[in-house]
Amino acid sequence: MTANTAARLMQHYVDNFRRLPWRVEPGSAAPDPYRVWLSEVMLQQTTVAAVIPRFERFVERWPTIQALAAASDEDILSEWAGLGYYARARSLAACAREIARRGSFPKTSAELRLLPGLGEYTAAAIAAIAFGEQVAAVDTNVVRVISRLRGLKELWVSRG
Repeated sequence: MTANTAARLMQHYVDNFRRLPWRVEPGSAAPDPYRVWLSEVMLQQTTVAAVIPRFERFVERWPTIQALAAASDEDILSEWAGLGYYARARSLAACAREIARRGSFPKTSAELRLLPGLGEYTAAAIAAIAFGEQVAAVDTNVVRVISRLRGLKELWVSRG
């Protein structure tokens, strides 16, 4: 990708970003890693419209990672109801407890990847968004954009 293409994509984001409860405005200080992590986990295979009210309820009930880590599995699963894929809620609880045990979020995608329930994309997204690591968070949407920019007929993702 050329520098001009990257600059145009970044400007498009600045001009059109969606205001969401877990995002900060372009140019603002980095967002709270807890909110970034929570939103990324909730957004896996769930629409933004469905996540917004659930996200707001979660952070109202558990405003910090420590508060979530102290919650019972039963309470977390109960609050998760309606978001589907309950394995994500169980991983969320395990991950919160591990981060609380460590005392803070790991700051790199490699360290984040070692936490329960965090895959390559989620770890990269948190590291890039919350900690400014220059790492690519590649999901299907990114693959689609790159494929269109490069004129590819088939989508391809390296799993290396």
